[in-house]
Amino acid sequence: MDIIGMGSEIVECPRIGGMIERHGELFLRRVYTEREIRQCHARTRALEHFAGLWAAKEAVLKALGVRRGGGGAWVEVEIRSAPRGSHRVFVSGAVKEAARSRGVADILVSIARCRTYATAHALAVGSRARDAEPDRSEWD
Repeated sequence: MDIIGMGSEIVECPRIGGMIERHGELFLRRVYTEREIRQCHARTRALEHFAGLWAAKEAVLKALGVRRGGGGAWVEVEIRSAPRGSHRVFVSGAVKEAARSRGVADILVSIARCRTYATAHALAVGSRARDAEPDRSEWD
C-alpha cells in the first residue's frame, strides 16, 4: 500500500453553526449530501457532527490535492458512519476522477469533535500495482 496524500483540518463548531444560521438550507445543500444532512439531524449534537463532516471533507480534498471551487467539490465527497465509530468515504464527479487519476484505492478518515472544535485527518492510499484499477465498488 502506498500513501498518495494526506490532509488535516480543524474547524470551530460555532463557526459552522453561524454559517448554518446565516445561510440555512442553501449552505447545508451546498456542503452536505442529503444522507449527511439526515445523519447529522439524527444526532443529539447535530452542530458538532456537521462541523466534523466539514473538517473531514476538507481533509479528504487536501489529501487528494483537489481545490475547492464553485461549491461542487463539497457534495462530491460523502462521509458515512460505519460500525464501531469509523467512517467511510465515497466520492463522485470531479473528485472521483482526481482520485482515480492519482491511483487512489481507498481514503481513510478519522474525525474527532467536541463542543468547541471538530478535527479530521484523511489518508489517500493506493495499491502497489499503480496500473491496477481501484477496486472501490462504491466509486462505480
